[in-house]
Amino acid sequence: MIRPIRIGLVAGELSGDQLGAALIRAIQAIQPDAQFEGIAGAEMRAAGCQALARSERLAVMGLVEVLGRLPVLLRLRSKIARHFLHNPPDVFVGIDAPDFNIPLERALKRKGIPTVHWVSPSVWAWRKYRLKKIRRSVDLMLTLFPFEAQFYQQQGVAARFVGHPLADEITGSPSRQQAKALLKLDGQSPCVALLPGSRAAEVKRLLPVFIEAARLCKRTLPDLQFVLPVATPGLLSLCGGMLNSRTQEELSLRVLNGQARQAMLAADVVLLASGTATLECMLVNRPMVVAYRMHPLSYALASRMLHVPYVSLPNNLLGAGQVPEYLQSAATPPQLAAAVLELLQQPDKAARQIEPFARMHEQLQTNAALQVAQQVIERGTH
Repeated sequence: MIRPIRIGLVAGELSGDQLGAALIRAIQAIQPDAQFEGIAGAEMRAAGCQALARSERLAVMGLVEVLGRLPVLLRLRSKIARHFLHNPPDVFVGIDAPDFNIPLERALKRKGIPTVHWVSPSVWAWRKYRLKKIRRSVDLMLTLFPFEAQFYQQQGVAARFVGHPLADEITGSPSRQQAKALLKLDGQSPCVALLPGSRAAEVKRLLPVFIEAARLCKRTLPDLQFVLPVATPGLLSLCGGMLNSRTQEELSLRVLNGQARQAMLAADVVLLASGTATLECMLVNRPMVVAYRMHPLSYALASRMLHVPYVSLPNNLLGAGQVPEYLQSAATPPQLAAAVLELLQQPDKAARQIEPFARMHEQLQTNAALQVAQQVIERGTH
């Protein structure tokens, strides 16, 4: 009797959890008895992954911010490494979270466990010195975007472009009016979606700025309404603490538990934190304004290591400043409000911004989860 394939997985935060769940379902469609264990979020656990720890523990961003959590993260990585070295999986898949996963992959690869990394670290953009570690640690790098695979291959790292499951998943979206009706929003009034991030540190830094920007927008356009999809249930109390009922009433602000995509679909403009949400916004064809703030020292270090002029995925994919970006001290309420109002009041400008989005969506539609599943099974059964 053939033993079922055992797959080790480690996913960081919300976007990694979504990718991990898509991968688990795709593998189960090919090998229904496959077994999965590792660091998993809610979606991966629901799909059938046995959780050795929860991915929320890895949801930390920024060089300085990580330092405070470093002892905990190092202990967790040692624990996971010991577990997999004593109970070797047939293949290990690290999903994003490169600072956690690549050293773990190195330890496992040394012991002969095949390692696959899905979601390329942005070494083409910053911290190129990581390439040597990646070459030593990863048997196969699976990239979301075509230019990443080319870059890695030129650097001597086995890599394959697989596309993004979000691009496969998002097809035939409802109209803006339908989306507004589903969320019980006023169909006649313009709507702005506010997405301040999926990590607590991001929300603390960005939500107050977004709320002030919303106030400024509302003064100019009194019939404007806002929707705030809170990324995870754990962030609801944090957001609730920053928003009293009076603020919500003044801004015609509706707070949602999750439902980010529905909020984007209902929006005329989306104001959001840089990250995977910008890709999702591009795929649902909505104009956006991107903002980001991090610890000042983290920003100083990161900006010195940056090799590209943009931070948002749409701009990096298109190789142009298609989407306005406001970073650090530039991410102020007046600047963000002006950018949002410009898109609301100049429909031609909003239309020009989203014009190339559909072409990019098409390029990324590759049945990604199935491609990744096939690569993982191939490495786990040889």
